[in-house]
Amino acid sequence: MYCSKCGTNLAADAAFCGSCGTPAGRAASLNPVPVAPPIYSAGARTPYADPAGLVVSRGFAYAGFWVRFLAYFIDRVILGLAILALFIPLLFLTGLAGNLETISRSHGRPDPAFVGSLIAVALEFVLIAVVVQWLYHGYLESGERQGTWGKQAMGIYVTDLTGNRISFGNASGRFFAKIVSGMIPLGIGYIMAAFTERKQALHDMIASTLVLQR
Repeated sequence: MYCSKCGTNLAADAAFCGSCGTPAGRAASLNPVPVAPPIYSAGARTPYADPAGLVVSRGFAYAGFWVRFLAYFIDRVILGLAILALFIPLLFLTGLAGNLETISRSHGRPDPAFVGSLIAVALEFVLIAVVVQWLYHGYLESGERQGTWGKQAMGIYVTDLTGNRISFGNASGRFFAKIVSGMIPLGIGYIMAAFTERKQALHDMIASTLVLQR
C-alpha cells in the first residue's frame, strides 16, 4: 500500500503516512450481494435442506396411507402363501404331523421330550418366516423396481430422502425398524404415514426413507 499524496510505501496496518502525515486510504469493503432464495415450482424436484439438516426434495408425490395399506395387504397374502408352502413340507419332513396325530388319538399326556422338540421346531419355523420376509422386503425394495410386489401392484416405491434407490442394507434396516413401529400401541407407528408431512411411518423416519407414488 502506498501513500496517495507522496507515494511512500506504507505498512499494511499504517493509519497515517510517516512522511507527510496523510491518512492512509483503505478500499471500501465489498458487501456480498444477497441471493434470492430459489422459487419452487409445482412438480420441480429441487433439493433443499429440511430442519433436521437432511437434503430432501420438494415436488415428490408421496404415497398416501391407504395405498400403502393395500400394498401391505397384498404383501401379507403373498408372504402368507409362501410361508405356508414352506411350512407344510417341513411339517411332514420333521415328523411333527405324525406325532401330533398320535397325541390327538391317545388323549394322553405327551412326552416332555417331544414337547421340547416341538417348541424348538416352532421357533425354527418362526425364524424361517422372519428370514423369508426380510429377504423379500430387502431384496425387492433395494432392487430395480424399488418395491415389493404389493408396492409394485399399487404403483409405489421406496427411496432415500433424495429420491434415490436404497441399498440392501438400508432396506434391511427399514424392515427391522418395523418392529419398533409395531411396538407402538394401536398401530400408531404405521398410522403416522397418514398425517406426517412426507407421509412417513415411524420405520421410514428411522431408516430415512420415503414411499413415493409413480
